[in-house]
Amino acid sequence: MDLKGSSAIVTGGASGIGAACAVLLAARGAKVVIADLQEEKGRALAAQIGGAFCKVDVTNTQDIIDATELAKSMGPIRALVNSAGIGWAQRTVGKDGTYESAANLDAYKKVVAINLVGTFDCIRIVATAMGRNEPLESGERGSICNLASVAAFDGQVGQAAYSSSKGGVVGMTLPIARDLAAIGVRVNTVAPGLIDTPIYGQGEASEQFKTNLQKGVLFPQRLGHPEELASMVVECITNSYVNAETIRVDGGIRMQPK
Repeated sequence: MDLKGSSAIVTGGASGIGAACAVLLAARGAKVVIADLQEEKGRALAAQIGGAFCKVDVTNTQDIIDATELAKSMGPIRALVNSAGIGWAQRTVGKDGTYESAANLDAYKKVVAINLVGTFDCIRIVATAMGRNEPLESGERGSICNLASVAAFDGQVGQAAYSSSKGGVVGMTLPIARDLAAIGVRVNTVAPGLIDTPIYGQGEASEQFKTNLQKGVLFPQRLGHPEELASMVVECITNSYVNAETIRVDGGIRMQPK
């Protein structure tokens, strides 16, 4: 699928994997809307790649509609990358055995609301707009790629909320792809492993932490680069025969319990 003359939306596009995806989509000819809460970073990146910024909270449907309308003004929407998400770690029960020390249910709901429900809301709104596009010669009207995580399969101690949210993204990929086949829109998911993004911080302590993390990576034994994830995401967007698939990009890691 050729992206020249089209528009794309990348949620969580102001930093990390989302930013790498935005840069690569722009290089392929798309006008990219960076949909994020980080205004300063988002506007700077949008200016750099010739795109636009829209402040978006993925738990707010109107924000998603606003980003969609902005993208439509720049060209037919052919691509959506769902990269917005948060992490959270907590054990299911507390050490003291009291009900009060059990996992924070509001925190669990927040992770699911952003990572899973937010992803679905973006899909249903943007796919509706894609369905109004004139089909390409291939019959395609658009393509969607979600970001999950290897935690969907190998969730560690304390990752119940995060793993459930990302497992939900994996689980809905096939049925949504089946739904959207009727309008010529493909849906895929990429599940990253340990990727070197700002989430790990900076400095000597951060580097030591990352060195310890990468020991579980099969080969190459290092953290992944955001560009390596973006490459796979854009392949899923542009390769017309990739559909309903979840692809791990993780250096062969299988996460241990902790």
